[in-house]
Amino acid sequence: MRAAWSDEAKRRLWRSIWVSLARVESEFGIVTKAQVDELAAHAGELDIARALEIEAEIRHDLMAEVKTFAEKCPTAGGVIHLGATSMDIEDNADALRIRGALDLVIESLDRLLAVFAEKIDAYADLPVMAFTHIQPAEPTSLGYRMAMWAQDLLDDRERLARERDAVRGKGFKGAVGTAASYAELVGEANVDRFEARLSEELGIDFYPIATQTYTRKQDYSVVSALAGLGASLHKFALDLRILQSPPIGELSEPFGSKQVGSSAMPFKRNPINAEKIDSLSRALSVMPQVAWQNAAQSILERTLDDSANRRTLLPEAFLTCDEILATATKILGGLVVNEQAIARTMAAYGPFANTERVLMAMGKAGADRQETHERLRGHALAAWADLRSAGSAGVNSLAARISTDSFFADMLGAQALVALMSDADYTGTAPRRARELAARIRAHCGGH
Repeated sequence: MRAAWSDEAKRRLWRSIWVSLARVESEFGIVTKAQVDELAAHAGELDIARALEIEAEIRHDLMAEVKTFAEKCPTAGGVIHLGATSMDIEDNADALRIRGALDLVIESLDRLLAVFAEKIDAYADLPVMAFTHIQPAEPTSLGYRMAMWAQDLLDDRERLARERDAVRGKGFKGAVGTAASYAELVGEANVDRFEARLSEELGIDFYPIATQTYTRKQDYSVVSALAGLGASLHKFALDLRILQSPPIGELSEPFGSKQVGSSAMPFKRNPINAEKIDSLSRALSVMPQVAWQNAAQSILERTLDDSANRRTLLPEAFLTCDEILATATKILGGLVVNEQAIARTMAAYGPFANTERVLMAMGKAGADRQETHERLRGHALAAWADLRSAGSAGVNSLAARISTDSFFADMLGAQALVALMSDADYTGTAPRRARELAARIRAHCGGH
């Protein structure tokens, strides 16, 4: 990703577009084949130091590159950029870079999703306590929780793929989008065929309508999709940080044997990778605001107030995504699952969830629903008080309280109550749905 957005890659892409422009112009008799060959022969001979030296004098980066390129092409230097405006080169180059960068993001996301599919299948049946309002709720399965994270990422992948396929260049339409300069060169009747050949040369579709630039709504749409991916990864990392907290301690990111958690507290095992994902995702979340401003405040055929921020906005958005994807893949690949902690949490809070099963069974047996609910509520609050007073060593007394209450025992029987208060199988359709999502992931990302 760094290479894709490097200054060197940008300049090489500019030069390749100039060669393509000259090649198509030669097909229309504007330049000679010898000139095209000379341009192609020297296109790879970058001299960034020389270009920067010229730019310091003329204050125009693209024209500095034109002059640097022309110095190496004695017979063809004079036809470089013929008919073009700067954004005929820069916007088409940016579109190509955006599309290529989206390919890299999707490849990285596929690798992460492939790891998710493995983990989902491995833990599809492992019951864990679900939390709503950051309070124990009912059991789910670890694989299903992972499937929740992965489903968001799979949706992100589908959107990113659509964005990738929809990327278009400005085309070659000149200073205000009318293609008047090209009409002068090749004739108005030939302009559409001329631009179509350039689309073939560059391997990208062009907007049929453009001003001096392609619409900046394209940047906004792409950056918003990247920020959407960031939201999904932020939730994954934030959830992991909660679950890694020692009072829960069910999951944790890999921690090296010589890793230092704190300069002051030697015992610390901080979730620094998950925190990094959340930090970078937070920065990514505000980038669409800048892209929105660029789209909304581009006055008439173009103003230059988008130019400076786009030079950092687009690379930073993609580089941020690249880093958080790599970090998430590292975390998930080395994820530590503490099944003992999971069992401890389930033993402490699982019985509360089973009150719903008892409520349903009593209703089916003919009991008054409201009275049943009130009795269960009283037992649950008493069991909560027992747990709070006993601390981490406490045992949940709810099952014993319910089973010794004749209101329940007389109607359902002791054996049925014991089965109802067992939480091991109270995960509904979660295991099946988790595995189905893992299969969907493999279908979409089979190459990884």
